[in-house]
Amino acid sequence: MADRTMLETRWTEMQGRVKEAWGAVTDDDIRRLEGRWDQVISAVRRKTGETVDAIESKLDELIDDLREEQRPTS
Repeated sequence: MADRTMLETRWTEMQGRVKEAWGAVTDDDIRRLEGRWDQVISAVRRKTGETVDAIESKLDELIDDLREEQRPTS
């Protein structure tokens, strides 16, 4: 499981990824969530009906992708 604190600390960068992954999440939702793991999961679940496990798995993937992009290339 990805580091949950990264969602909050890198929320500015994660907002667009969350909206892209779950189009039902609105701009207002994004502003209210502030990157808090449980609130993101709750909002996505409410809007999409996805399971908690599926949402967590996708969030982990999004965070891992962000980390990979941050790694220096050699």
